[in-house]
Amino acid sequence: MSKLPLDTDAALYASLSEPLRALARRGEIRHYRKNTLLIEEGDHGDTLYLILAGRLRSYASGDKGREITYGVYGPGEYLGEMSLDGGPRSANVITLEASTCAVITRTTLQRHIAEDPEFAFDLIGKIIRRARAATLSAKQLALNDVYGRLVLLLDGLAVALPDGSRRIEERLTHQELANRLGCSREMVSRLMKDLEQGGYLQTQPRQWNLLRALPARW
Repeated sequence: MSKLPLDTDAALYASLSEPLRALARRGEIRHYRKNTLLIEEGDHGDTLYLILAGRLRSYASGDKGREITYGVYGPGEYLGEMSLDGGPRSANVITLEASTCAVITRTTLQRHIAEDPEFAFDLIGKIIRRARAATLSAKQLALNDVYGRLVLLLDGLAVALPDGSRRIEERLTHQELANRLGCSREMVSRLMKDLEQGGYLQTQPRQWNLLRALPARW
């Protein structure tokens, strides 16, 4: 990890919204290598990570080494807000690639909100959206089987093409899919193979093509 003054990295946050840009300027820019653990579940911390470049993954680990991914976040997103009440961290956060963040302490955030009260609404909105996403994930885990959760995930990642097909440009590994779905890698591999053999899915080196609508049940 390296630290640089914010002024030397102005281009990194030029694309942020003005409220986030103002907050980023109050923080400290830090650069992280791939696979750097920024937040560990259960620890106490008072820092917010505002992503300027790269991608971070939020996840939890079980006793047997199983993981479930809560989300993958990129530039303009921030993580760590759930511990600003002084409680323990609720998840692990790791870099998926070389990443750059503006690190903001709780004291700095409080000062920023005092000077710009409107930002509090942005923060509250973010927390509400995360809570809704967590509720939806719990509902999907409870009410859908693994295949149903896989369809929802693939449909959510797919982008429509002019010919009527859809493309998933972020080709995740089967283990990454399993982490998002809360199941085993072997189960994901079997389902993906079935979809490919059924003519629904086409695998390419860096992407997947969804050739037609995925069936509701398998």
